[in-house]
Amino acid sequence: MKNKWLERIGLFCLIVTLLTLAITMTINARWLYQFDIGHLELLDYTTLSTKELLHNFDQLMRYLNLPWVETLKMDDFPVSVSGALHFYEVKKLFLLNYGLLLATMVPSIFYVRHLVKQQRLWTMVQPFRIAVAVPIVVAFLMAVNFDRFFVLFHGVFFNNDAWIFNPATDPIINVLPETFFLHCFILFFVLLEIL
Repeated sequence: MKNKWLERIGLFCLIVTLLTLAITMTINARWLYQFDIGHLELLDYTTLSTKELLHNFDQLMRYLNLPWVETLKMDDFPVSVSGALHFYEVKKLFLLNYGLLLATMVPSIFYVRHLVKQQRLWTMVQPFRIAVAVPIVVAFLMAVNFDRFFVLFHGVFFNNDAWIFNPATDPIINVLPETFFLHCFILFFVLLEIL
């Protein structure tokens, strides 16, 4: 009975590790934003150069990623009170993701080593069949109507409407379009399936 619970905990830790690792790789994919600057013609929505836009993006990401950066300040984009609240909530989700990744990584490694040692990696086949299928179903639902998916996603993770930016008070939204986030979700699902 004890071994069964340890197996379940090990499997849970492994799934959380893979999920949070895919999230970490996605939210730190600066190359994707660089690609979208050209692909989505984001410079048409700002007076900034690519270099300046990336500098502001880096300032935003530093705030979101580093717990000791307590104030969001971008050189070329003002942030409203509502916008600052939303980015603060996003920062908490980023840090929660990193915390879960760190907390589950070591148990996951021990779990996989235990399975390898006992030549029981085959026990992962069924759980991973399910783990592979679920993201495909969610990705399909996302692809059918990304606008609806995007709203539902924010409804699940945020208990306010601070995520609905006004371009007049938070012009950063002009260079962080919904299509960029669609690309982020696609990257996340691809990485998760690979992992």
